[in-house]
Amino acid sequence: MRKNRYSLFLVLILTITYSVCFAQAKASKEPEYKYVPDNQELYNTIVAMDSTFFYAYNTCDLNKQAAIYSDNIEFYHDKGGLMTVKQDLIEGTRNNICGKVTRELVKGSIEVYPVKDFGAIEMGLHKFHNNTEKENTPSHPSKFIIFWKNDNNIWTITKVVSLH
Repeated sequence: MRKNRYSLFLVLILTITYSVCFAQAKASKEPEYKYVPDNQELYNTIVAMDSTFFYAYNTCDLNKQAAIYSDNIEFYHDKGGLMTVKQDLIEGTRNNICGKVTRELVKGSIEVYPVKDFGAIEMGLHKFHNNTEKENTPSHPSKFIIFWKNDNNIWTITKVVSLH
């Protein structure tokens, strides 16, 4: 009886060991996800537009922001809801952002996907820093999606999804 228990125990240990080793080998063969742009020129254009827009955001250049926002903007914010009036969005920025909050892009996080006959979708991570609180207040990365419309090489933001 002891011999059977020992054999059963040995088979169980070997089975578990094999399973763990096989799972680790399989996991190590799967490549890590790494974004590579389909169109490098489009990627560079959208990254430049992102930089232009958020420089205006950080410096409170409301006219520049208004010029980049589409007249038919849809701004989806997980905490603030949906805004569809461009002037309300600009006024909200004036009242709640200017001099109080700055945006920092998480380096290397932008992904850009072309949308046929429209423009592009940008996705990435950014942090917002509250400039009215203590400097040690941590800022956590949050996700964003921006829909960029290309109309004769004039890029405008038509939709934003901001997730904190």
